[in-house]
Amino acid sequence: MNKPTTSAALRVTDSDICIVGNGAIAKTAALGLAQAGLSVTLLGPPAPPPAPAAAAAGWDARVYALNHTAHHLLSSLKVWDALDHARVAPVEAMVVHGDGPRAGGLAFDAYGAHTTTLTWILEDRNLNQALDAALRFAQNVKTVTGRAIGLLRDDTRATVTLDDGSSLRAALVVGADGAQSWVRGQCDIGLDYRSYNQRAVVSNFACEKPHHGAAYQWFTGAEGIVALLPLPGNQVSLVWSAPEQLADTLRAESAQQIADRLAVFAHEKLGALTPLQPELVRDFPLRLIRPHAMTAPRVALIGDAAHVVHPLAGHGMNLGFGDVAQLIKTLSEREPQRGIGDDRVLARYARARKEDVLLMQVTTDGLARLFETDIEPLRVVRNFGLNLLDKLPVLKRRLISHAMGK
Repeated sequence: MNKPTTSAALRVTDSDICIVGNGAIAKTAALGLAQAGLSVTLLGPPAPPPAPAAAAAGWDARVYALNHTAHHLLSSLKVWDALDHARVAPVEAMVVHGDGPRAGGLAFDAYGAHTTTLTWILEDRNLNQALDAALRFAQNVKTVTGRAIGLLRDDTRATVTLDDGSSLRAALVVGADGAQSWVRGQCDIGLDYRSYNQRAVVSNFACEKPHHGAAYQWFTGAEGIVALLPLPGNQVSLVWSAPEQLADTLRAESAQQIADRLAVFAHEKLGALTPLQPELVRDFPLRLIRPHAMTAPRVALIGDAAHVVHPLAGHGMNLGFGDVAQLIKTLSEREPQRGIGDDRVLARYARARKEDVLLMQVTTDGLARLFETDIEPLRVVRNFGLNLLDKLPVLKRRLISHAMGK
C-alpha cells in the first residue's frame, strides 16, 4: 500500500517524474504516468483536517462537468468505477438562453449528438476520494508532503528542494499546482492575465420539478451568466458568474434569497428552488490566465498551471484532463534514445495541446466579452446568432462533439 510520507523523513528522493500539486489533475497525472511504467513522486502540502461528518454527507458546492476525454482517462485508470455513482449525474441535454425580451436559444441533446450522455456532473470530493483510494494502492508512486522552496535544473535532471532541507530529484518536473503555480514562477514563464471582474457564486438546490438530466444556462447581460447543472434526484448545482458588485450582494444574501432571485430564470422549467445546505454558498474569482509556454527545460505544466479559462463552458477541468492524457501519450511514444525530460519530447507535448487550449481560450473569452455588454443592438445580434446556430444541425453536432471531447 502506498502511504504518504512526510518530507522530514526523506533527505533525497529519486524518481522519473516529480509532480507538484495535490488536486485532481495532479493525482490523475501521477496514476497515469505510473501506469505507463514511470516512477512518480507526488508533492503536496499536508492534508487539511477531515470535514465534519455533517458536511461530508452534504453536496459539494464545487462540481465539475466532465466530458468524454475525462471519462475515458479516468476509466482507463480504474478510477471511474470507484466513484460513488449515486452522486454522479449524467447530462442528457443542454439548453442555453439568450437575454432580453427577444431572447435567442440553443439546445443540444444526447440523441442528436449520437451518444447516450453529453457530460457527467460530479463533485470535487467524490472525484478526489476515488483518486486518493487509487493512489493508496498505486505502484511506483510516492506521496510526499512539504513545501517546495527551490527548483534547480541541469542537463540531466531537476531537483526540487523542500523547506525541511530534503530534496526530490527527477528527470521531469510536472507543475500541476494551480493558477498561482509555484513551478511556473520558478521557470520565469511569462503570462497574460485579465480579470473578468466577476466571481462565480456556487450553491446547491432542490428543485420542485424534475430536471430530466438537462443543464440550463442563461446569458443575462447585466447580471452575468447563470447555470443550473443537474445533480442526482431533483437537485441542481448553481454556478452564477456574477459581476463583482452583484456577487457581493449575493454573498451577503441567504441561500433562500438567491433561490428567490433564480425564480425569474428557472421557475418555468424547474419550479421552486429550495437550498440543500443553506449555509453552503461559496464564490471564487474569474480570470483569464494564458502562460506564454506550457513547458520549460525539464518542466511541463498541466491543468490550471498551464491555462485558466472562464467557466461558462464548464471545460477548465476537461482541459486539464486533456493535458494529462496527452502528456502520458507523448512520453510513452518517445523514441528509446530520448529521455522524458528531452526538450524535443516536451515540445511535442506543447504542440499537441496548443490548438485545443487556444480554441477554448478564444471561445470562452469571446463569449464572456460578447454577453457582458448590455447594449441593445449587440443583444439583438447575439440572440440572432444563437437562434441561427440552433437551426444548423451539422454545425451544432460539430460543436457538441468537440465539447464532449470525442
